[in-house]
Amino acid sequence: MRNVMCLTAGLILLATAASYAQAPQTVRVHGTIEKVDGQLLSIKARNGSEVQVTMTDNINVVALVKASLTDIKPGSYVGATAMPQADGSWQAVEVHIFPESMRGTGEGDRPYFYNPKSTMTNGTVGENVSKVDGSSLTLKYKEGEKKIMVMPATEIVVYAPGTKDELKPGAKIIIIAATKQADGSLQTARINVGRDGLTPPLW
Repeated sequence: MRNVMCLTAGLILLATAASYAQAPQTVRVHGTIEKVDGQLLSIKARNGSEVQVTMTDNINVVALVKASLTDIKPGSYVGATAMPQADGSWQAVEVHIFPESMRGTGEGDRPYFYNPKSTMTNGTVGENVSKVDGSSLTLKYKEGEKKIMVMPATEIVVYAPGTKDELKPGAKIIIIAATKQADGSLQTARINVGRDGLTPPLW
């Protein structure tokens, strides 16, 4: 019986390892488009390196448009990158407002890449209390809720449908998950682009 259990555990570990090995690797790309050649984008990454990314035929272009605190209303579905403060509160670094068609996207509260202590909270605005030094948002999601302070320095944008025409030299883009191909090249099905010269938050 013990041998059977060990064999089963070993098979599970092998299957898990195999699934990880087969899962495509993804990378995050922040940069400025330098050249567009059909489906191929030449990007100058923010670290100075040159990156080539191929767009899929069904590429989804999402525009990031500058917004303000007045655009965030009770019932809005938003995402907030926040940092913990000494007093135990959370302060937003950036807030992005989702269109109604994207309600529910990434709902919840989780660690985020911005900083080892940062979180990303996607939820519905249940309360918006204005204060002298900012505004307190209560974001509600399936597992609970979280209060986040939005300060005057917090970057706020709204997602909007974009077009491939916006992917032109000089445009600043973020690719959340470019997939590494077998030959080492990158491919993506979604690109976030700053509209009208906007530099995306957390760029």
